[in-house]
Amino acid sequence: MSNKLILLSVLALTFVCLALASDPSPLQDFCVADTNSSVKVNGVVCKNPMQVQAEDFFFSGLHLRGNTSNAVGSKVTPVFAAQLPGLNTLGISMVRIDYAPWGLNPPHTHPRATEILTVLEGTLQVGFVTSNPDNRFISKVLQKGDVFVFPVGLVHFQRNIGNGYAVVIAALSSQNPGAITIANAVFGANPPIPSDILARAFQVDRNLVDELEAKF
Repeated sequence: MSNKLILLSVLALTFVCLALASDPSPLQDFCVADTNSSVKVNGVVCKNPMQVQAEDFFFSGLHLRGNTSNAVGSKVTPVFAAQLPGLNTLGISMVRIDYAPWGLNPPHTHPRATEILTVLEGTLQVGFVTSNPDNRFISKVLQKGDVFVFPVGLVHFQRNIGNGYAVVIAALSSQNPGAITIANAVFGANPPIPSDILARAFQVDRNLVDELEAKF
């Protein structure tokens, strides 16, 4: 009897952990986001289901190349609940990322989602860093058709290491995964993080911190 109780307890804990691994499960067939509502919840309130149309579950545009004419040479085109209302409460989303030659999607995290990426064109170096205290750097070069996964919350990046354009499609386990770009968050905070804090954290001269903050 005790063994059965232990097994049931382990199974229950497993399902609880899975439930906490992504957005809450929907309690109805769908909950199309009502973008006109002023009511704010953890997500977006539902549109009247009798007013839902096929267009609510449709998005067009991922065939278009993103504009990579920027400082990092990459462009993320999101398909979140804001762009595709039918995603609301379903716990998934996706992005297209375009990279100019040697373009970079800088180190960042998704606080609410795991990301799985598929290379459509080009050659990418990708990598992520494990949490403290190990801080292991795990990296690989990907070719067309390769798939790589970035665990939820870990700092990761992609860099085009080819001379041509690169394109990926990535799926995420949240309708609103969030993105925290490390450099922007640290050196572009508003109001700024005090320079002496950053200088001590990075073990660099305060003047260098001031220069970096000025760039953001």
